[in-house]
Amino acid sequence: MKEEAPPTGGLGGRGAWRRRPRWPRRTPYGMRRDGLWPDDAQEFVNDQSEATYAALDLGTNNCRLLIARPTADGFRVVDAFSRIIRLGEGVAASRVISEAAIERAVAALLVCRDKMHARNVKRARLIATAACRAAENGEAFRARVAEKAGLELEIIDSATEARLAAAGCTELFDPAAAGVILFDIGGGSSELVRLGRPNGDRRGPPRPDIVGWASLPVGVVTLAERYGGTVVPREIYDAMVEEVAVSVERFAAEHRGDLNGFHMLGTSGTVTTIAGVSLKLRRYDRRRVDGCWLSDGEVSRVVGELMAMSFEERAANPCIGAERADLVLAGCAILDAIRRSFPCPRLRVADRGLREGMLVEMMRADGVWGEA
Repeated sequence: MKEEAPPTGGLGGRGAWRRRPRWPRRTPYGMRRDGLWPDDAQEFVNDQSEATYAALDLGTNNCRLLIARPTADGFRVVDAFSRIIRLGEGVAASRVISEAAIERAVAALLVCRDKMHARNVKRARLIATAACRAAENGEAFRARVAEKAGLELEIIDSATEARLAAAGCTELFDPAAAGVILFDIGGGSSELVRLGRPNGDRRGPPRPDIVGWASLPVGVVTLAERYGGTVVPREIYDAMVEEVAVSVERFAAEHRGDLNGFHMLGTSGTVTTIAGVSLKLRRYDRRRVDGCWLSDGEVSRVVGELMAMSFEERAANPCIGAERADLVLAGCAILDAIRRSFPCPRLRVADRGLREGMLVEMMRADGVWGEA
């Protein structure tokens, strides 16, 4: 599907930093497993002739930016940014994005704007998701961002969010699998997608085959605000699972079917956290997390470990941190509700999603790989 990117506020610049790689291990389609270049051996080059793309995802909890350049069969990341801003804090109750959240978001977006200028970005897509969809002042917030940062945000619907998540993660579809249940646990909503085998017979990343999708009206921020996230006894956790399960079951009734040969594919901070804890990482390492496999038993074990931790222990864990310690159990509850309806023996973890999907769609629309 061809889509035009929204204007980027006159992005431009004289050049960009390119970091000389040390021949890192790569995934298919040219993306390195950690998505970034090494920190050493930097050199400044004039690259105005190179097509540079940017994808920005302003979610309910995070502001994330990815800047990349096309390759013969994918893209290579040249810069990235991520900051927890909690844009959707309190929105479920007040229906309004607070002034404090707006200030946090604008500060993060100014950093993103400067990065896009420095990298000489020529084509960008800048999206906002559930918090802006739900807030009565979502359009006023967009206008504020345009005034303060010179960036035009696009508030996308849940169907677009599901499609972009699928486009960004299709590379991790096991070729031997019959199908995939993809989920994206967000801050204000969660998306479920049933995927058939991707179309990989052309150049560039494979195209997702979306059989069905649904958007659940719940995310880690909204659920944690309603039930609490600091102290979560078993009865509260079970209540969260039960609430989410009602929404999941509507989708599952139509798409559960025969799951023989299926695996789950998760893209969210919840699953990357579970993977990091399972791997006992002393610090989060995207190279080890993105694309790794977890058995259903391993997921259950880690969820049990997280339930047994105090808030302080979760905050001290290097794969969780203080900013997400009150959200992780809400994410686990959403995941458990999904697992209940879709009992697959394997889960593949994706540290990628909407931003990668935007990059792929923009490059494909521009005919980067020979066809639009």
